[in-house]
Amino acid sequence: MHMPAEQAFWCLVQICDKYLPGYYSAGLEAIQLDGEIFFALLRRICPMAYRHLKKFKIDPILYMTEWFMCIFSRTLPWASVLRVWDMFFCEGVKIVFRVGLVLLKHTLGSVDKLRSCQGMYETMEKLRSLPVHCMQEDILLPEVSSLPVTDALIERESNTQLRKWRENRGELQYRPSRRLHGAKQIYEEKARLNPTLSGSRLSLSSMRRPSPPATPALAVQPESVVVSEGLRPALPSPTSNKAPLGPPRGTTKKGKEKQREQDKKREREERDREKKREKEDREERRKEKEREKHKEKEEKRLQKEREKVETRQKKERKFSFRRKESSTPDSPRNSGAEATESSAAHDTYF
Repeated sequence: MHMPAEQAFWCLVQICDKYLPGYYSAGLEAIQLDGEIFFALLRRICPMAYRHLKKFKIDPILYMTEWFMCIFSRTLPWASVLRVWDMFFCEGVKIVFRVGLVLLKHTLGSVDKLRSCQGMYETMEKLRSLPVHCMQEDILLPEVSSLPVTDALIERESNTQLRKWRENRGELQYRPSRRLHGAKQIYEEKARLNPTLSGSRLSLSSMRRPSPPATPALAVQPESVVVSEGLRPALPSPTSNKAPLGPPRGTTKKGKEKQREQDKKREREERDREKKREKEDREERRKEKEREKHKEKEEKRLQKEREKVETRQKKERKFSFRRKESSTPDSPRNSGAEATESSAAHDTYF
């Protein structure tokens, strides 16, 4: 909408190849893998929403496919979409994860919000109709910027979920490539793959022939190096012998074993953290069950007390009714019998 046709096309190519590689491949394996990453991040950011979705077995692909594949262009208001896309092009896919986490936090992140979601159908309806106030740019963007989801965290979770995918489902059909987080990494990748600089960026002073030394006693001048104007090289020059591009030649078997041990140590630590999180979840579920049992016992006790009170009130009403009947004057039948007896006694006397 804001670019010429050719620039918009190449922008789409960059999104599909660099920012979101594999999203539109056969089987949507990349979006499913990112769904598992998103679910693992949700466990860190909003455990209440994570437990609710896991309780009703709502897979991430059921609600986040439209969010991620369209980069929220069909979900958010247009003003928020423009700002989210600016941040996405600048910082990369972590912005998409952050926006999804913020929306879930506002939708399912408290007990009051979960009261109206007592089933899978109600939860999906709520995810389809997100709260309007949380999608406004003045509320959404500050929370997206402050959310602690970094490139390193996404890469770590990506490696973990990729390993689990291969263990449970086998090898992926598409070849997962390295994801580039934002315009800076894409530019650095391009510079690494195409190290030759164009003539317009070469410094004219570096192209001049070096002048001979003034006196033979001076030391030999260093070799002239082509430097881009106004840019500091982030990678070593491929034509220089001072910093080789490949791995150092002195890499020994001992160093490889040390690296392997470090990788195993990191994997063990990751497994320990995963076990710890699972233990915390089990403990939380156990406490929640105990609270529910205690609540049921309390309700039963209150019900018994109410029944006792009602029974006592019924007895008191019945007793008061009997006492009232006994305290009423004699009936006409009794008064007639007494009159007959008195007349009989009078006749006997006379």
